[in-house]
Amino acid sequence: MLEVVDLECRRGDRLLFSGLSFNLEPGTLLHVRGRNGSGKTTLLRTLCGLLTPDAGDILWNGENVRRLGEDFHRDTLYFGHLNGIKSDLTASENLSVSAILDGDRAEEADILAALDQMGLTGFEDLPTKMLSQGQKKRVALARLLLSQAPLWILDEPFTALDLDAVDRLQMLIAQHVAEDGLTILTTHQEVPLTSGQIRRLHLGAPQDASSRQPGDLVGDTEVSA
Repeated sequence: MLEVVDLECRRGDRLLFSGLSFNLEPGTLLHVRGRNGSGKTTLLRTLCGLLTPDAGDILWNGENVRRLGEDFHRDTLYFGHLNGIKSDLTASENLSVSAILDGDRAEEADILAALDQMGLTGFEDLPTKMLSQGQKKRVALARLLLSQAPLWILDEPFTALDLDAVDRLQMLIAQHVAEDGLTILTTHQEVPLTSGQIRRLHLGAPQDASSRQPGDLVGDTEVSA
């Protein structure tokens, strides 16, 4: 379980959100929504430990993530705006290095199978600098197939993907949630998110109550710069 208690984050002198509290059970997908600048990326980076909140706590299975340290990081896979791909390494080498850094055991056969499932058969041994942006994104997303982490935090994962790759990624997320994983994501693209229990968190200006759905959450504060 992931529990957020009275979280507050600022960007410089600007308050992005405060008093933000929610908890997520296994088998849940949380879609974080909001206008540009409302703090979506800041929230995701804070949840995975890359940023320190100005106030509040984040608990993982009842323990504060700051005390858990590496134990929490091993349980988390973060996918940000940057692909995290080394351009001089091949697709296979990138996944091998990522698996080691993530603490996952990945044999060569596992890596090749992950690349095949992401539609990259034939590109395994090419330096990734020779791949298109969409193909680089697929290489990075293949980490999801190798990861044992129960918590996925994905910031705009559908960007630069073609329709086939979008469908593949949606299936991966659906499978992860169906297996009692947790997924937190942002996306500006209109994709049908139908994985397990869906919850939505709206950061910034309060959402019109008439458009809310059961389980929706609302960030309580938006302060102009």
